[in-house]
Amino acid sequence: MITVKEDTTLVGISELRTNMEKVLEAMAKYKVIIEKRNRPIAVMLPIAQYNRMEEMLEFVEDRALGYLAKIRDIESKPKDYISLGDAERKVSRK
Repeated sequence: MITVKEDTTLVGISELRTNMEKVLEAMAKYKVIIEKRNRPIAVMLPIAQYNRMEEMLEFVEDRALGYLAKIRDIESKPKDYISLGDAERKVSRK
């Protein structure tokens, strides 16, 4: 294992196979980048950090979709809309 930054460690795939316990211990403290033939192929990180990343991505996605909906609402005109009844009839024809 090679620590490349204070929070990141590189581990070769063969070392991962032979020293899984040490790698898991390192993962509790650092991000672990797994390499195969000196190329990064995966990242291991604590589940709490992964969950925070997922939550942040969801938040950003929700904000972006909300922004797009707001812009669409501002820029649309009444003729751009159809009634709920018309929409139901169009869907039921298919």
